Amino acid sequence: MYDISIEKADNDDIEKVKILLREEGLEYDDAEYTAIARLKGEIVGTCSFSGKVIKCFAVKEKLKGEGISLKLITHITNEMFDRGIYGSFIFTKPLNAQIFKTMGYRIVHSVDEVALLEGGTFDVKKYTVDMFLNSGLGNEKKAAIVMNCNPFTLGHRFLIEKASNENEKVVVFIVEEEKSVFPFNIRYNLVKEGVSDLKNVVVIPGGNYIISSATFPTYFIKHFDERLSAYTKLDAGIFGKYIAPQFNIVKRYVGTEPYCKVTSKYNEALMEVLPNFNITLELVKRLSKDERAISASMVRGLIKEEKIESIRDLVPDVTYNYLISDDAKPIIERIKNGR
Repeated sequence: MYDISIEKADNDDIEKVKILLREEGLEYDDAEYTAIARLKGEIVGTCSFSGKVIKCFAVKEKLKGEGISLKLITHITNEMFDRGIYGSFIFTKPLNAQIFKTMGYRIVHSVDEVALLEGGTFDVKKYTVDMFLNSGLGNEKKAAIVMNCNPFTLGHRFLIEKASNENEKVVVFIVEEEKSVFPFNIRYNLVKEGVSDLKNVVVIPGGNYIISSATFPTYFIKHFDERLSAYTKLDAGIFGKYIAPQFNIVKRYVGTEPYCKVTSKYNEALMEVLPNFNITLELVKRLSKDERAISASMVRGLIKEEKIESIRDLVPDVTYNYLISDDAKPIIERIKNGR
């Protein structure tokens, strides 16, 4: 039996962690907390987490099967628990999923390049049932839109209004992950107030299972296009497998994407995946201003250039009024300073 110690990595350890990960064909992904397994001074295993995602997991080949994996995961989950995080996700290669299943993790969804597992208090089936019950929606057929709205623009409003005109009921999921310059509660409230006149539209938080690309760890997939394909197919599959049937969603709307490669590839994945779940994808040409598609990034760019007045024709009144209010000043400053 090896005398293995599990401890928090310090700054000097991180470079050695990176070397260990590279030996296992992985890359280090910035983390809130990194644990290491040490044997006679040598780092022989590592595991990290950020938010609710466990990542950067590796054990030296010669010591696999010696119980180090379980010790690392136990250490990490205990640390998360101490911070009030009682559920966690693991993204890993499908061939490694069995390792985590033996530790009590459950597979949410798997595609060729990646599997998503959940543990602790997370339960995708219960979560989506509760999400539906809390929405107040009925069992009628629905259309859906998933949006970040960083911030809410006339382009977003145009897409929602089109879906509203063409469907009995529309549910708009706002991405809940806090990786945008505009916090979730601001984005959510702007959209909710901005479409309050559309009586067949319900705006709800996206929750844990509408994945933000900002939280998708890339340490085990080296090439950008492969990472993008994995993320988009996984997210589309989870939507089709769990969220759509619970809400009786038969159609999903997206805007065309002339600027952002990630969003463009995401649309392609939706076109490929959603029909397998009997969901129609409606690709809608983006609303334009001066022959340019209106986007949240355009609005943030004008904020950075201190051209607030130029934003008036790009956003609903609710967004413009917020942007010129005292409440928005900290966000405006962050954008100006490039944060």
